[in-house]
Amino acid sequence: MAGFSELIKNFEKTRDYVRDFFLYGFKVRSDFSRKSARTYDDERRRVESWLGDYLHYEDSARGRQAAITVDSGHITENPLYQAYYARSFTHNDIRLHFLLPDLLADGKARSLHEITDTLSTEYGCVFDEQTVRGKLKEYVEEGILASEKHGNTMFYLYCGEDIRDLIAEYDGLADALRFFSEDDECGVIGNSMLHSADIRNNFFYHKHNFIVHTLEDETLLGLAEAVNEGKRVIILAKRAKNRSAAAENETGTEHEVVPLRILVSVQTGRRYLAAYIPAQNRFHTFRLDSLRLLRMGSKEPNYNHIAMRLSLCMHKCFGVSFGSRKTNGTVQPVSLTIHADPKSEAYIIQRLEREKRIGQLQQIEPDLWKITIDAYDPHEVMQWAKSFIGRIVSVTGGTEQIRAMFYADIDRMHKMYGGAENDVVS
Repeated sequence: MAGFSELIKNFEKTRDYVRDFFLYGFKVRSDFSRKSARTYDDERRRVESWLGDYLHYEDSARGRQAAITVDSGHITENPLYQAYYARSFTHNDIRLHFLLPDLLADGKARSLHEITDTLSTEYGCVFDEQTVRGKLKEYVEEGILASEKHGNTMFYLYCGEDIRDLIAEYDGLADALRFFSEDDECGVIGNSMLHSADIRNNFFYHKHNFIVHTLEDETLLGLAEAVNEGKRVIILAKRAKNRSAAAENETGTEHEVVPLRILVSVQTGRRYLAAYIPAQNRFHTFRLDSLRLLRMGSKEPNYNHIAMRLSLCMHKCFGVSFGSRKTNGTVQPVSLTIHADPKSEAYIIQRLEREKRIGQLQQIEPDLWKITIDAYDPHEVMQWAKSFIGRIVSVTGGTEQIRAMFYADIDRMHKMYGGAENDVVS
């Protein structure tokens, strides 16, 4: 029987466990239905070995719940980065990791045949050429080695760049790495560079640090590459709102899309992919935390035209949703009449002006203000409008379903908080 190991082979699987059980959490052992309970125990112990100081346990009638508890304003390093440093390796992986840089340290370019022979004659290690070729290809992709072709033969040489040399050469680079390792997208890259130079971030703390985003960084990097090259990608998307135990085995829906932009919510910090779905002839947004990049597709010949169309469509998005709109769809204008005294409640008017986004605000009476928003998805508008409950005089436009939902929510709130006849407040 295979023993327990802290190392992982598939980051996507680990990402799912950390996200679903320790971040979005409040699940217990019995909620795990993907494989056996033993698998859950192994994954839990693996995460505990990385994040033991940040885990919080709570016993309930359903069982013991574990969650990650972190005050992002009091840590200098995202603890979730540790998941990237726990990748498993074979005996050949670890031996070649040390032997190849040592062999190529003199800067001389060598062919695969020369490298394999030298490993045998000078290091006493016999490897199959296919094994060495695979590792050389991996190191070229990682930037550790460079490759150049002479005739029909590929030669490999050590790049020779060391992060410690660069830090010594460029004043302020170390501080820049300290800052962006926690602040920018793909910060784990900066964090790994700091670790390579044996430097720690002991200067910068970030009050609003969405540490969970690093679980999306690998997907984000692939999507950014596709945007840069104008390629299609094949993604697997799960429903972000369905995180129940019954949905554990849900595999998601596969789409071929043209990635165009990464959108970030200023309210929640969530990140979204804005993409075009050719099969449906429409734009759509996917939450990155429920997205998996399966593979790169072909180059999109109409990429620039599609990107231009997206820019035009974004002028009719209140948030990140395009609703059910097709290419030739229509917007759904919503109008809200809101009561606010300009003398004693000027802050309400200021907020309307600041948050109206694509809306138009006008004063229709001394204490009445009308805001009209033409949006593809009026549901997003109504979610924001609910923050003005108690001041809304009327709602017009949108769809009948949206208005009915809004009034139903008000009715339900009144029954909960408005004082039904049999309510007893103590």
